[in-house]
Amino acid sequence: MRTICGIAIIIAVLAAAAPAVAHHSFTSEFDQNKPIKLTGKVTVMKWSNPHGWIYIDVAGSDGKVVNWALETGGANALIRRGWRKEDLPSGTVLLVSGWQARNGSPTANVNSITFPDGKRLFAGSSNASAEEQK
Repeated sequence: MRTICGIAIIIAVLAAAAPAVAHHSFTSEFDQNKPIKLTGKVTVMKWSNPHGWIYIDVAGSDGKVVNWALETGGANALIRRGWRKEDLPSGTVLLVSGWQARNGSPTANVNSITFPDGKRLFAGSSNASAEEQK
C-alpha cells in the first residue's frame, strides 16, 4: 500500500511539473535582433496559458496574404494589462511590434499592439528588453 501511495505521489508531482518543463525561453524561439512591425487583420485570438496567441492576416509586398501567429503573455497577464476578450474580434486591424521566430516562420513574440485609433496594449512579451522597444 505504501508503494502505491508513493508511486501516486511521484506521478502527481511529475504531472504538475510537466507544464513548466514544456515552457520555453524567449531566446530559444525568437530572435531579439529581428524586431518586426506588422499590420494585419485579426483572424482569431486564443486566450490560453502559458501564452495567448493572436493570428493576423498580413499582406506582403507581392500581395500574397500570410497568416502570422503572434505569441503574447498568458490570458491572466493580458487581462491584468487591460486586455478584454471583446477587444480583438475577427477583422480588427492591428499594428503589431515584436520579434520574429528564429526559424523564419511567420511567427513572432509580441511586445505591443496598436489599434487604428491609437490605443496601445502591452502584450506581456517574455523578452527581457521588451519595454525598451519602441
